[in-house]
Amino acid sequence: MKMHADRLEGSNAISRHGPEGVIVNGTEHRRSVLVPWIGPVTPWNVAAFEALDAAAFEAIAALQPELVIFGSGSRLRFPPPAVLAPLMKRRIGVETMDTPAACRTYNVLLAEGRTVVAALLFEHGG
Repeated sequence: MKMHADRLEGSNAISRHGPEGVIVNGTEHRRSVLVPWIGPVTPWNVAAFEALDAAAFEAIAALQPELVIFGSGSRLRFPPPAVLAPLMKRRIGVETMDTPAACRTYNVLLAEGRTVVAALLFEHGG
C-alpha cells in the first residue's frame, strides 16, 4: 500500500508497506526493522513472534521514545508483559497492532511531531 504522510525534515516516514516489508526514506527493509522518528533505521533481530524477548525491547527502550508502536506481523498478537518490561520500567508507552496498522499509526504520530518508534515484525525471512 502506498502511503502519503506529511514529511517532517529529518524524520523517518514510512512511504510504503506490504507483507514483504516497508520502504523508509527510499530504502526497502524486508526483515524486522526498528523505525525511530529520527536517526538510523536499523534491523531488528527478531525473526519470529515466538523469538521476542526482553532484550528485543531493551534495544527500543535505549532510543528513549515516548511511545512504541509494535507491529506484530500479519495478525494481531500481544507479547507477554515480561517481554515488554524494559519499556514499562521506563514508562514508555507501547501499542500493539498488526504491522499494516502499525505503519499507518506510526506515520500519523510522526506527522504530529511525536517521539515514536515503529518496531515492525516481518516473519517471512526475506
